[in-house]
Amino acid sequence: MKIAMIGTGYVGLVSGVCFSDFGHDVICVDKDPKKIAQLEKGIAPIYEPGLEELMAKNVGAGRLSFTLDLAKAVDGADAVFIAVGTPTRRGDGHADLTFVMAAAEEIASALTGYAVVVTKSTVPVGTNRQVKRVIETANPALEFDVASNPEFLREGAAIDDFMRPDRVVVGVESERAAEVMNDIYRPLYLREFPIMSTDLESAEMIKYAANAFLATKITFINEIAALCERVGADVKMVSKGMGLDGRIGSKFLHAGPGYGGSCFPKDTQALARMGQDHSSPMQLTETVIKVNDEVKRRMVDKVVDICGGSVNGKVIAVLGVTFKPNTDDMRDSPSLTIVPSLVGNGAKVRVVDPQGKREGEALLPGVSWFEDAYEAAQDADAVVLLTEWNEFRALDLDRMAKRMTSPVMADLRNIYNPKDAERAGFTAYVSIGREGYGV
Repeated sequence: MKIAMIGTGYVGLVSGVCFSDFGHDVICVDKDPKKIAQLEKGIAPIYEPGLEELMAKNVGAGRLSFTLDLAKAVDGADAVFIAVGTPTRRGDGHADLTFVMAAAEEIASALTGYAVVVTKSTVPVGTNRQVKRVIETANPALEFDVASNPEFLREGAAIDDFMRPDRVVVGVESERAAEVMNDIYRPLYLREFPIMSTDLESAEMIKYAANAFLATKITFINEIAALCERVGADVKMVSKGMGLDGRIGSKFLHAGPGYGGSCFPKDTQALARMGQDHSSPMQLTETVIKVNDEVKRRMVDKVVDICGGSVNGKVIAVLGVTFKPNTDDMRDSPSLTIVPSLVGNGAKVRVVDPQGKREGEALLPGVSWFEDAYEAAQDADAVVLLTEWNEFRALDLDRMAKRMTSPVMADLRNIYNPKDAERAGFTAYVSIGREGYGV
C-alpha cells in the first residue's frame, strides 16, 4: 500500500514509521523545512525510545521518506492520513480544527484518483463528516472516502503500542474504504490483534471516552490519596487492593501530582465542551478537570510545608519535569504549575531531567539545569521527586542526604519507602497518600 502521512508530530511520525515497518510505502509530509531537513538526516524531532532506529531501518529499505511537497506525497496514494495538531482553542475549550481542515483542502486539491482520507488526529465527534464536506466542496469530481482511525499511543511506549495494540478502531462508511483499511492493518490482523470496525461518530467518541475514563481513574486515586493522608491509610495498599478486582484493574491507579501530557488535558476539555454544546453535560469529566488542577496546586503546598512554611531563599532540587518518563513532552506537565510557583515564592530551583531541557528551558524560566541528581542536591534545602524516570528510582539516598544542607524530600511519585529515607538521614519526608515524618 502507498500511504501519505500529513504531519510529522508525535502521532504522525510514529504512525508513519510503524506503517513503513509493516511493509507499506510511506511518505511523511510537513510544512516545516527545518523539521523535514532534520528527519532526512535521521534525527527525530521528538524523543521516543527506539524511534530513530526504526526510522533508519525503513529509510534504508526505501519504504520511508519525508517531503515538504504534499501533492507529491498524495499522488497515487491508497490512503492519506491527517495527523496534524488539534490543540485546545484558547478561551472556549474546543479542539482547534484549523490544521485539520487546511490539510483536507490541500488533499482535495492534490488527489487525482480514489483514496481514503483518514483522520488520525484526535477530533470531536462530527469532524470526519466535516472533512468530507470540505473535500467535496474543494473538488466535487473527486472519488474518495473518509475514515476515522484514532490513535491510542502512550508516549514512551508508542512503538510497542502501535505494533501490539489493545485494539485498532476504524470508523468507515463503505466496503471499499473498509478494504483499504484492512489491507493497511493486515499485519496486525494476521497476528490476531483486535480490529474494530465502527461508524464514524463512534470511532471519534471512543477516543475521547477512553482518555476521559483514564483521566478519571488517575484523578479518583489522587482524591483517595488526599483522604488517606487524613485518616492514616496508605494509598499504595489501597490502590493494590482496588486493582486486584478484575472489574477495576491496577492500571492508572498510581497516586501522583496530577495528569498532564498531550492527550488527557486537551481531550477532557474537548469532551466537556462537546457535552455543553450538545446539552448533555459531562459532569464527571468537568469535575475531573477541576480536581486535577487542584491536585497540582496541592503539591506546591507539600513542598512549602516540608521547607518549614516558606521556600523563600531555599535551594530546591527538582528531579524530573516532563509529564512522564521516557518522553521529552512538557505539555501540561505538573511541573509547569509546581516549579513556577516555587520560583515565584523565592526558591532557587535546580532541575534535573534526562530529556526535559529542550522544551523546558523556554517553559521554566528562572531555574538552573543540572545533569546529575547528586550535583543538584549539593547544599540544597529540599529535593522534590516529580517524574519517575528510572534513574531516579534507585538513588543512593544516604549519599544524597549527606550532600544537602537540609536533607528533606517531597516524593511526589511514591518511589521510596519513608523508613528508607529516614535511615538514610533525611530529616523530613512527604509523599502522596501515605504518612510522612518531620513535617
